[in-house]
Amino acid sequence: RALLPIPVAAAAKETVTVENRSDLEDLHLYATPREQRFRRFASLEFEGQLYMTPYDFIQAVTSDEPKHAKKWRSLSKQELNQILMETPPVWKGSSKLFRNLNEKGVISYTEYLFLLCILTKPHAGFRIAFNMFDTDGNEMVDKKEFLVLQEIFRKKNEKREKRGDEEKRAMLRLQLYGYHTSTNSVVKTEGEDLVPRSYWDTLRRSTSQALFSDLAERADDISSSLSDTTLLVHFFGKKGKAELNFEDFYRFMDNLQTEVLEIEFLSYSNGMNTISEEDFAHILLRYTNVENTSSYLENMRCSIPEEKGITFEEFRSFFQFLNNLEDFTIAMQMYNFASRSIGQDEFKRAVYVATGVKLSPHLVNTVFKIFDVDRDDQLSYKEFIGIMKDRLNRGFRGYKPIQRYTTFKSCVRKELYSR
Repeated sequence: RALLPIPVAAAAKETVTVENRSDLEDLHLYATPREQRFRRFASLEFEGQLYMTPYDFIQAVTSDEPKHAKKWRSLSKQELNQILMETPPVWKGSSKLFRNLNEKGVISYTEYLFLLCILTKPHAGFRIAFNMFDTDGNEMVDKKEFLVLQEIFRKKNEKREKRGDEEKRAMLRLQLYGYHTSTNSVVKTEGEDLVPRSYWDTLRRSTSQALFSDLAERADDISSSLSDTTLLVHFFGKKGKAELNFEDFYRFMDNLQTEVLEIEFLSYSNGMNTISEEDFAHILLRYTNVENTSSYLENMRCSIPEEKGITFEEFRSFFQFLNNLEDFTIAMQMYNFASRSIGQDEFKRAVYVATGVKLSPHLVNTVFKIFDVDRDDQLSYKEFIGIMKDRLNRGFRGYKPIQRYTTFKSCVRKELYSR
């Protein structure tokens, strides 16, 4: 049986047992898609608040559904303290941090949103993110400054809450944020139209206002009422007194991006140094809204009859480019290619100019063979950008099922019959 919180004040958290699954599903109706995904993958509960383990987070951004049906396991105070005691400091971070921690860690909902933001940001954006947290400009981020994140994401969430049973919505808030909130605690804005669409934009816009609002003051209240998490201990130490510098912050973000890419790559490579071009296409297309993915895959198989493989460095360079997609889009518009197709040399040059990332000729050729459906060796700019923007929404939607052909011969046979 799962535990759900009763909407009470933060200082007096209690839990109540849900007797049947319909109650759980009923509460699920009041959650946004992001909240639903978090609740679906989270496996831990402490004093009414839900948490992901590092393993849960990796699953949430690399899988459609949890491998096993999730039942929220209640942590005791002693178990939580033991988990936090074993959390390594930030200077011991690596691109295997989440895999090494596995089930020995707790990640809150707002931290889940923050980690998702990291996965889709270019390296140049790491400095912007750090400066957004560094509200006093001393080149260091302390725990109080970081906890402003909690209020920013909560504020955005309350503006997007689904209308309905106030008690159910309050229960959901307590599940996600660990304390009961009222709408009068929300920092006022000039109007609903000013609310940005993405959590990254929310973070960027709201932290710049932190010194001129009650966000920073509320961070003290949050810190005293909420339990520490693995991320807070990793960044600020077990006593919460350490400060985070930019070098450690940058290394953490870069390591997280690398780790998730390594996990995706290794899930297809089967211990080899490369993945097939077809597997690369599967990884690209599974997060998108493309209706007929089979046509892309079939086109690629017929265009690349001899498998050469995609290395991890090529794989990583492409996703570094995707994280710079906005700059690439601007560069392409400046090249006046917004309404027409482009060739491989033009594409490769635009990627380098906009992002500084050099894509290998084989990787560029593979991308073209995937998306060049009419086989004129030109890439439809608008179609490619639209599909890749879908791909950046990782963690917010499940995989799209993709039809597989068993052999290359079937592709050739289909091509011959179509003539």
